[in-house]
Amino acid sequence: MLEGHQLLGFGFFMVGLWHLFNHVKLHALCSKSYTSTLWFPTAISRYLELHFIIVSCTIFIAMELFIAPVHHQPFDPDGTIPTSHLHNFEHSSMGLAFLVYATFAIILDRKCSKAQHGLTHFLGAVAFTQQFLLIHLHSRDHMGPEGQYHLLLQLLVLISLATTLMGIGFPKSFLVSFVRSVSIIFQGVWLMIMGFLLWTPGFQAKGCFMHLEESDEYVVKCSDDEALHRAVSLVNIQFSWLLIGITIFVMSFYLTLVRRHGAKVEYVSLRKEEQYYREEDGSNNDVESQSQKKSTQEQI
Repeated sequence: MLEGHQLLGFGFFMVGLWHLFNHVKLHALCSKSYTSTLWFPTAISRYLELHFIIVSCTIFIAMELFIAPVHHQPFDPDGTIPTSHLHNFEHSSMGLAFLVYATFAIILDRKCSKAQHGLTHFLGAVAFTQQFLLIHLHSRDHMGPEGQYHLLLQLLVLISLATTLMGIGFPKSFLVSFVRSVSIIFQGVWLMIMGFLLWTPGFQAKGCFMHLEESDEYVVKCSDDEALHRAVSLVNIQFSWLLIGITIFVMSFYLTLVRRHGAKVEYVSLRKEEQYYREEDGSNNDVESQSQKKSTQEQI
């Protein structure tokens, strides 16, 4: 369970950071012709990002269904799904949705260019919808701090879903793409924090502990109501502090990239604009010609 959250969270974080970098750079270089996309080619390989998603999802599905289970297979001897493995199938279904998105994104790029933008965003929205529904309708009864972690995670998934759908109607909106990238980064960091602070022995809040249920599942329980209330409040504080920290990070990231890539573009456009006005303004040309004549006479 810990490894699954770490792997999934790291994948979200890397993809979100890659999107943020490319959206900011693209907007800084060509703000007037900017158009949002859900994936970006690289110099190494055009589909490196999508291949990364495919490989990550495949490993995640394998871990959930064939590595994490005790017998390295998720079924009972009679071929049915045991109750203790329902969450494994739910988690792997999330990975499968993003695997389908990445696969069809490659196919659309190769075969269909007319509806590629809208359909790719649609596939991304389907993946985020699958993720939200499976977290919201999870087979495990998320209670206490575990439930609070997942409740706040649903909020982040909804933001990713909403901005992905908005990208269909507003393809030139930089803010839509910016917020989507930040929400994906936030998801990744939050998932990794969940893996460490929920299911790592000794990292639970004071008064809470890991308990092994009869179904061979570990759940986080608290000794009394006071410890439970404290643990839930700590989750809210973690989320609020992380929100502030990520906001500072992404804004600093934005300003750094704009200073690096946007300043050159503005400088060049300013020089072109000045040259345009000089050509239109005859008086400026006269003054320049007069000054050149005067300097020539002085030299003589």
